[in-house]
Amino acid sequence: MKKEYDSLFTPWKIGNVEIKNRIVMTSMGGTSIFGWLEPNHFDKEAAHFLLERAQNNVGLILPGIAPIRDTLGGKWLYQGKGKFKKLKTFMDEFHKTGAKMFVQLTAGFGRSLAINDIMVKSCKNKALGFVMKPILNVDYLTASASATPNRWEDTCMSRPLSKKEIKQMIDAFAKTAKLCKDAGVDGVEIHAVHEGYLLDQFTMKYTNFRDDEYGGSFENRYRFPVEIVKAIKAVCGQDFPVSLRYSVTSKTKGFGKGALPGETFVEAGRDMAESEKAAKYLQDAGYDMLNCDNGTYDAWYWSHPPMYMAQNCNLEDVKHIKKFVDIPVVCAGRMTPETAAEAVARGELDAMGVARQFLADPEWITKMMNDDEASIRPCICCHNACFNMAHYNGVGNDQSLFDNMGMARCAINPPTMQHNKYKIRKASAPKKVAVIGAGIAGLETARVLSLRGHTPVIFEKSGKIGGVFNAASAPSFKEKDKELLAWYAKEMKDNNIEIKFNTPVNKIEELAGFDKIVVATGAAANKPKIAGLEKTIEACDYLYGAQTGQKVIIIGGGLTGCEIAYDLYNKGKTPVIIEMKNDLIAVKGVCLANSSYLRDFFELNKVEVHLETKLVKVSDKGVVVKDKTGKEFEIEGDTVISSMGYHPTPLFQKSGKVKLVGDCSHVGNLRTAIWRAWDVAMKI
Repeated sequence: MKKEYDSLFTPWKIGNVEIKNRIVMTSMGGTSIFGWLEPNHFDKEAAHFLLERAQNNVGLILPGIAPIRDTLGGKWLYQGKGKFKKLKTFMDEFHKTGAKMFVQLTAGFGRSLAINDIMVKSCKNKALGFVMKPILNVDYLTASASATPNRWEDTCMSRPLSKKEIKQMIDAFAKTAKLCKDAGVDGVEIHAVHEGYLLDQFTMKYTNFRDDEYGGSFENRYRFPVEIVKAIKAVCGQDFPVSLRYSVTSKTKGFGKGALPGETFVEAGRDMAESEKAAKYLQDAGYDMLNCDNGTYDAWYWSHPPMYMAQNCNLEDVKHIKKFVDIPVVCAGRMTPETAAEAVARGELDAMGVARQFLADPEWITKMMNDDEASIRPCICCHNACFNMAHYNGVGNDQSLFDNMGMARCAINPPTMQHNKYKIRKASAPKKVAVIGAGIAGLETARVLSLRGHTPVIFEKSGKIGGVFNAASAPSFKEKDKELLAWYAKEMKDNNIEIKFNTPVNKIEELAGFDKIVVATGAAANKPKIAGLEKTIEACDYLYGAQTGQKVIIIGGGLTGCEIAYDLYNKGKTPVIIEMKNDLIAVKGVCLANSSYLRDFFELNKVEVHLETKLVKVSDKGVVVKDKTGKEFEIEGDTVISSMGYHPTPLFQKSGKVKLVGDCSHVGNLRTAIWRAWDVAMKI
């Protein structure tokens, strides 16, 4: 292990509980030991996930949030002792690893609840809401400090929680914490004066305008989280650690409006001056640790930073707040071991919080300790599987039920939270398999085939691996994508997978010696019949290095088009985006944290965007477009980039011998490519 990491591997204490090292796995929705969005129970999948990480040298584990009252059905978490008996058995096994675990308990989401179409209808139709209430009580689940618009659908208003409901929640926190303690759990974490969740909605002025003892003054706004910790300490004792998930500052301009890094703005939520006071106040109330970052659901990219946010993006604010408390302080948000270790060594931080990297590679700490960092599969901050709650104009949470019920999975590591479905099973009859195409889908297929005992041979028409992912990883903010490509190169070498470069396959007869054929030949750009389209630069060609003029018109405001516009702006160019839909990135699968950053960036920097606008023709001067009223007008530019989607281009058609993976099967994203690779490779 690198000597510069030494400070991360020193013990520290939260209250009287000693933690063996300074690496904390922070909570991720979906990894709750009591299940996620279903009646509470001891969750075996989450238990497997948590134990595997504990066995790989993490110091402190915080499972995903456990609602104190079920999202479905409304049963209190403290009801039903059987799950706590199973938790006790699990903790006995868990503690053999030397790791510690705090269960994270949440009061709920309030106005931040990601409501989907049926929930929106329930909000607006009292009869439907009444019918759904015994199973899904949207009125209760979205209740907040005050009447405020839902983050995902601002025409749906949250109602104020009653004082009786608040007291019931406080009592439930205490009862549940005591059961966790009796089960051998090392502590609890209260979720959260953080990220604009329910408790945070009470603390912030822009979401709390109550006139009772839970609103108005500073003390009243922070009363709810204070009463929770005092109630827990009363039944569990002063020595039972209680951590608090805490946003140092809100980085929020108002409802649905986040503040970007470096932006000058008026804070609507918690500013640093109030945070200095609040951190000390919460410590004095009884909290034993602050687990910190920044943001709210209105500024979601701070709490769930996409690749556009800088690494260690929350560290400076967290280092500052540590000066005002005597309890340990943890920082999360694209943390790097080098920077975290330096901050710990200087006494500026007590531990680093890491979340999504544990999804991508459960063994990353062990590999780091063994000086084998090149073998770490990197998280690329895509959110495609772990947190892909999409939102755009006119749509609440555009997320499939399958994903909503199974968050904290991983786009690039399918076994995460799916270990029974996706696990390596040795082949009973090893085969020789031709894989056509060395893009990500082809590489992952070959890797899984090799691990199962088959002999894959990859045929690649170019001279390098990666396929279209080379274009996707080209921008400067895609450093983790580049690391993933390097990881695949190492995996090919370590698994002795033969790659025949500069070897195109033209006829299926050329592969007569193979038992199976997997086609991974990708997709081709859509080229609708539009006059002058041949004058444009295709999106991938730009990403591969094609030069542009100063003013660049991008046709297509999907994720690729917006990332190109973002890249161009950062290079000093002047991008203009043309999009047919009524919002940018109006698609499923792209997390709001990612899409809202780009939308907010373009708005802040006055990037010209034309929505509900259709391309008519491309001219020598730029483009002619038509808006939703039917009006045609010209936009002049030096270069036009076409980013209008792709269609599959399978070299051969699917058959008993031939299987398709990646975009040549169905155009998708990295998740669909890698998961489909497993689906195919596991059946050969």
